[in-house]
Amino acid sequence: MNREGLPYRPCAGFMLVNADGLVFVGERIDKSAHGFWQMPQGGIDKGEDVRDAALRELEEETGIGAHLVEVVAPASRPMLYDLPPELLGKVWKGKYRGQEQHWFLGRFLGSDADIDLEAHDPPEFAAYQWVEPAQLPDLIVPFKRDVYAALVAEFGPLIQAWKG
Repeated sequence: MNREGLPYRPCAGFMLVNADGLVFVGERIDKSAHGFWQMPQGGIDKGEDVRDAALRELEEETGIGAHLVEVVAPASRPMLYDLPPELLGKVWKGKYRGQEQHWFLGRFLGSDADIDLEAHDPPEFAAYQWVEPAQLPDLIVPFKRDVYAALVAEFGPLIQAWKG
């Protein structure tokens, strides 16, 4: 399948950081990506504000409502990735070549007791953990590593500043 001419799927994501400066990641529940961990993210509905979409995805995938989050900053630019050839034409009904992701950084104001991976049916994640930001690129599927590395480079200094 030729990716030229296919658009990028609009997507919003959230880098949620706890009081210890660790980032929330969930282990993908779907078999094709099982064993990989990612931050909450998903499609932007037509006409939806990107910040609202990021918070909606966060709540759907983790059960964490906006009242438990302090949005700190948006990423300075949208992050693009292309699907690898073996997935092109198979995901998203073949309509997209990859995603244009709009990311936000936020502080988690709650506790682990506020996390509910089954808040949405079907669930997105099988498990979760809190990790050092620098670990993120090694945990995600290979074709999204550049996006995660760019997010760590951009948001890492803000996270370090919180930790003192």
